[in-house]
Amino acid sequence: MAGGKETTRQKMINIMYLVLLAMLALNVSDTILNAFKSLNDSLDTSKTNVSSSLNSLFDSFENTKLKNEPGKARPLWEKANKAKAIGEDLNNYVENLKKEFVKEGQGYSEETGDLVERANLDISSTVMINRKEGEKLKSKINSTREQLLALLNPEQRSGLTFSLEAKDPAKSVEGKKKWEEINFGEGIPLTAAMTALTKIQADVKNAESDVVKRIFGEMDKAVVNLDKFSAVAVAPTSYLIVGQPYTAEVFLTAYDSRSNPAITVNGSSLTVKDGKGTYSVSTVKEGMFSWKGTVRVRQTDGTFKTYETPEQKYQVARPSAVVSPDAMNVFYVGVPNPVSVSAPGIPKESLSVNISAGDIKGSSGKYSVNVTSPGSKVSVIVSANIGGKVQQIGSSEFRVKRIPDPIAKWAGKTGGAMAAAAIRSQSKLFAVLENFDFAASFNVTRFTMLVIPTRGDVVKETTSGNTLNPKMQAALAKVTPGFRVIFDDIVAVGPDGSQRLLNGVILNAN
Repeated sequence: MAGGKETTRQKMINIMYLVLLAMLALNVSDTILNAFKSLNDSLDTSKTNVSSSLNSLFDSFENTKLKNEPGKARPLWEKANKAKAIGEDLNNYVENLKKEFVKEGQGYSEETGDLVERANLDISSTVMINRKEGEKLKSKINSTREQLLALLNPEQRSGLTFSLEAKDPAKSVEGKKKWEEINFGEGIPLTAAMTALTKIQADVKNAESDVVKRIFGEMDKAVVNLDKFSAVAVAPTSYLIVGQPYTAEVFLTAYDSRSNPAITVNGSSLTVKDGKGTYSVSTVKEGMFSWKGTVRVRQTDGTFKTYETPEQKYQVARPSAVVSPDAMNVFYVGVPNPVSVSAPGIPKESLSVNISAGDIKGSSGKYSVNVTSPGSKVSVIVSANIGGKVQQIGSSEFRVKRIPDPIAKWAGKTGGAMAAAAIRSQSKLFAVLENFDFAASFNVTRFTMLVIPTRGDVVKETTSGNTLNPKMQAALAKVTPGFRVIFDDIVAVGPDGSQRLLNGVILNAN
């Protein structure tokens, strides 16, 4: 069997394929056919992913090992390409069989995305059994398997397990004694046969990948004795501004803790402990700085190999604070004003934030400011604990304004023509604050209502609050087309406590 253990995903796909084959004996429903279509798509995706990973492996080997150590890498490179060619030969053979299925199955249906004749029980057996294509395929699968294994020495084959194999069952399955009959014989729907071919392609791609990995693995065998592993994250910069994405490479590295490699940074040697060196430098001035490390390792054959790190950069800057209002560039009286505070390079937990007038609450960069005196200015002052010493690192000044006046509305309108019935149906006058970023509400505390009929006396009433009193309700109940209703002397109070005289509302009933 072949290279590296099968993934959990591959095992599940194999089990699902066997279950679906068993279910075919019971029922060939659309549900089963759709399941085969879904499995076929999953196998095709798996095959594509393995192929992409294999191509990346070849590219990496070519750009590093083959370029840096051609004498040692060339034989392995040629052997790996031979494995790739062997696998591709079988893959192409299977692809031609799939094309034959597509032709015999009248192409693909737009409705199902599957073969038009996907439920046909004769096409597979005609092509694969009657024309002996299944027997040829079985022979080619087993031949491909042996060719791939022949590329590996006995040590490399140890523990190798891949599913690329076509064996007749030890016992007959529902009267079928041959591998090709079980997978493509009588009673097998066309879509199931197509899925079987896709599975073979996935199996050969996995086998090819496993063999290539073992071949390439010979390149660094016994070069160094790796006994320690660490997770490493490397970022191109340690200083960012808002809008820039933070990117970093995260990977697993291995090293020999018992060796003493020579490690230098910018030409200066580092102290090495457990196979690792630590670079530390004081930051005494501002600016952008860079460094590059070099590691010189003795290999098991007595030769030395030198590795260089990518250039690393870091920026040193003086502490500064940024105070950002979350909603507007001013503070408003009577509402909590959200504010964000940050200082590049300093943890938010180390910041202390105060205000010159008013009140500020919050923590970890998020604060809420309350102010009381419109027309004035206040400063938000930021301090930080740096190296055990608290120092002011910045401040920002903000204007203080009163919340804008709301607009009086009756039945959602500020004036103009309105159906008499709509006028009569309301009982409350509202003060609405429009186009304001804060959740601030106003309450009407007093207003006067005039009902002017087409003929007769004008009714004028004043009330406290925003609700009609009984006399107002009686007058409003008589409104018919041609009446005019006026709400005037409207007073409202907002969250800042100040009284606001609002616009009048003039409605013409129609």
